[in-house]
Amino acid sequence: MKKKIAVVLFNLGGPDQLSSVKPFLFNLFNDPAIIGAPSVIRYFLAKLISKRREKTAQEIYSFMGGKSPILEQTINQAETLEKKLKGEENIYKIFISMRYWQPFVNETIKEVINWGPQEVILLPLYPQFSTTTSGSSLVSWRDAALKNKYQIPTKIICCYPTEENFILAHTKSIKNTLNKIKNNKDQKQNIKLLFSAHGLPEKIINKGDPYQNQVEKTVNKIIENINEKEITYTICYQSKVGPLKWIGPSTENEIIKAARDKKTIVLIPIAFVSEHSETLVELDIEYKEIAEINGCKRYYRVPALGINKDFINSLYDLILTNSNNLIVNKKICESKFKECFYNTLWENK
Repeated sequence: MKKKIAVVLFNLGGPDQLSSVKPFLFNLFNDPAIIGAPSVIRYFLAKLISKRREKTAQEIYSFMGGKSPILEQTINQAETLEKKLKGEENIYKIFISMRYWQPFVNETIKEVINWGPQEVILLPLYPQFSTTTSGSSLVSWRDAALKNKYQIPTKIICCYPTEENFILAHTKSIKNTLNKIKNNKDQKQNIKLLFSAHGLPEKIINKGDPYQNQVEKTVNKIIENINEKEITYTICYQSKVGPLKWIGPSTENEIIKAARDKKTIVLIPIAFVSEHSETLVELDIEYKEIAEINGCKRYYRVPALGINKDFINSLYDLILTNSNNLIVNKKICESKFKECFYNTLWENK
């Protein structure tokens, strides 16, 4: 007998119109995983930050047609993945849960319950685990589950930084860009790969968050697959906000350095699987301008994975593996922060 399995894709979310920017920012900064202050203080800080950043953020989203494209892209990923899962031994339905804008977790969990699956698989669209991304989404699911009397056996795919097809997707995409450069006979072959990931405050990493370590594991595997020793690379971090010290080096500084060294710059969004403000505006517009000001004449950006065939295969394989396993794969995340989600959710033992 076929089993009904719901798969929930988690992503950041983004404003669907310019008037949504302020409440979206409030939801982001009111998350205890983002600002670890007591709830009352965090609430007022989120109010203050969202008000101060509203106009700047609206300008950013105006470059993308007045809204974030992340929901549409996640829907495309969900539809492509669900289509690939058709014909499998079990019946799969893909649901979407965004963290800071619609569809929110409470809406999604009700849809899942109404569909009546025998099992649920939670799959964050963050390849590298962080308490600020996957961890926050999974805890929000736990809280919504308690509120909605959810008792469905649930498995979690916490992260997949070195999953074979995920690495293959990046490798092929980077090689496509490198081939374009090499086919241009007018360009000197002096290439610098910059693997850019969203940054985090150092204090979060120092508490044991495995994000930076997993980003490095992803990049090391890709470089091993590319196997071109003459090409240099650096892992760097973007989108710093606030006064705290963040992990580095910064993407902006590495772009300036590479531009002044007359390198051909190739930017790879290594922790983003969808196009959004950090890629379409920060990388494509703001950082490109900085590169050109500092003398760069050759600036390329590798696309986010989106519905890349190999990336969809990666998600497909992760789902099937976890469908066939009797328990959650709880060894994949090497951080103590694994406690924050799998011990507080339901395992089908």
